Amino acid sequence: MKTVPTRPSGSAHSPSPLPRGRGFTLIELMITVAIVAILAAVALPIYRNYAIRGQLVAETNALASFRALMEQYYQDNRQYTDLTVGSTTLFSPCDDPGVQKSYPTFTLSCPTLSATAYVAKATALSTVMSASAAYTVDNLNNMVTTAFPASWNGGVAPSAGASCWLLRQAGGC
Repeated sequence: MKTVPTRPSGSAHSPSPLPRGRGFTLIELMITVAIVAILAAVALPIYRNYAIRGQLVAETNALASFRALMEQYYQDNRQYTDLTVGSTTLFSPCDDPGVQKSYPTFTLSCPTLSATAYVAKATALSTVMSASAAYTVDNLNNMVTTAFPASWNGGVAPSAGASCWLLRQAGGC
């Protein structure tokens, strides 16, 4: 015959200890918050620079397209300014209301315009992270960075040493 083991007396009804609470202690929560804060302190400036660079590329791409429109107009009319033929006026891209010059993050303008020369300028809007960034291009394709994002190098553009638009915080083209 088999014998069935028995429990020691009193063990069936002995009080069990309270179950340990499930969750996090305050120190574990504070360590987690500190780690997240450190990661955010490193990641946010990197993301900000990434976002600014994206806006600067859009600005310079629009300026390059605008330059192509100006050169096409010059090839067709042999001047950069508006041309009146009889009662019809052919508008230069600088004056043409049909040419887009206002964008969500920047505007295009022609601060200098004559029959034989022009300077086109792209300026960031003040509500944008890249505020104060400005680029110019002229009829000789001289590309100049006239203002740098304020959060980069105090807004002072490093000397590029070449005809290019600065698109990196360190001053690279």
